[in-house]
Amino acid sequence: MKRFLSLAVVTMLTIGLLAGCGSSAAESSAASTGATSDTASSEESAAVSSEMSEDTADTDQALADEAAALIDAIYVQQRTDETDAQCAAAKAAWDALTDAQKALVSGENADPDYFGRDTGAASLDDPRNSDDIGEKELLVVSFGTSFNDSRAADIKGIEDAVAEAFPDWSVRRAFTAQIIINHVQARDGEVIDNMEQALQRAVDNGVKQLVILPTHLMHGYEYDEMCDMLAAYADNFESAVVAEPLLGPLGEDPKAINEDKQIVAKAVTDEAAADAGYDSVESAAADGTAFVLLGHGTSHTAKVSYSQMQEQMTAMGFDNVFIGTVEGEPEETACDNVIAAARDAGYTRICLRPLMVVAGDHANNDMAGDDEDSWKSLFEASGSFDSIESQIEGLGRSEAIQALYIAHVTAALEQAGLA
Repeated sequence: MKRFLSLAVVTMLTIGLLAGCGSSAAESSAASTGATSDTASSEESAAVSSEMSEDTADTDQALADEAAALIDAIYVQQRTDETDAQCAAAKAAWDALTDAQKALVSGENADPDYFGRDTGAASLDDPRNSDDIGEKELLVVSFGTSFNDSRAADIKGIEDAVAEAFPDWSVRRAFTAQIIINHVQARDGEVIDNMEQALQRAVDNGVKQLVILPTHLMHGYEYDEMCDMLAAYADNFESAVVAEPLLGPLGEDPKAINEDKQIVAKAVTDEAAADAGYDSVESAAADGTAFVLLGHGTSHTAKVSYSQMQEQMTAMGFDNVFIGTVEGEPEETACDNVIAAARDAGYTRICLRPLMVVAGDHANNDMAGDDEDSWKSLFEASGSFDSIESQIEGLGRSEAIQALYIAHVTAALEQAGLA
């Protein structure tokens, strides 16, 4: 009997254990199935999230590309009947972008800096495009700049000085670079006349005596195009005369030096030395410092003006002043040649300064920018100098330069018998 009971107990325990094992297996199986389901759900969520992220990225890029295309459409030199609407459309597209989308803007000429770079307050400038001009107009013609601070200090600086010197004349403005006009209009809402618009404004206002003061450095392509445009309108005025550009008559001999170049050479070197902390160019030389004055450069025959300016520096005894150009024309003004000249002369410190009326894009980017092909970067990469400094100062803000422009206007008035 006892043996039977023992067997019965063992049997019941065994059945219970088997039942328990079955329950654990079922639970384990269920848990396994649940884990698999959770994993699949996570993978599906990740896939959906990735797809949504890709869709967002595609949308961001598409909107950025649309804005870039609209910017490229106004980065042109020709004004059309659609230009005003295109400028407004480009700005509206930019304003609608998020900060992340703005960073994606890239086109043939478009980039985030087109609208995003802070160049100062446009409100400090004066487009000088009002009517009620009167019969005597003095039209100041510049290439232009989209850098607001530089435009106010350099171009407006000249215009204000001329207006003060000739109070009986209405001073107006024209830019020859439509690309810049469009940029300023689209970004800041400031509308500046191009040459044709300014001349038509003069005709519509009944101007009889017109004097044009070009702020251009020399008799280059821009100067020639300006004169061609005036020729098409000249019959609308009793008299129309063009003053000399900043560096005066061109001449053909690289060693020929006129008084205008002497004045410019002295003005720019005096200010360069002072800004670098020296009382003279000579004292800078004694301290191992050279000044590199950077112009634009040109393939026009007027490029001889740069050679003449270098000759002027030599004549003044400024062996530590070197003339360079962004375009590298004439050849001796190319960056590698200027680096070699300054290095071979034994100078260890370099001060870069624009030989340009306006300290705009070329001065801020081509000269002093951080890109590897800027003059500052190339001088640094040469390893030949202890320090490279940049002076972002346009010629137009100099009182000595403004006085020279005034002298050119006076000469033009005398030529036209209007003085």
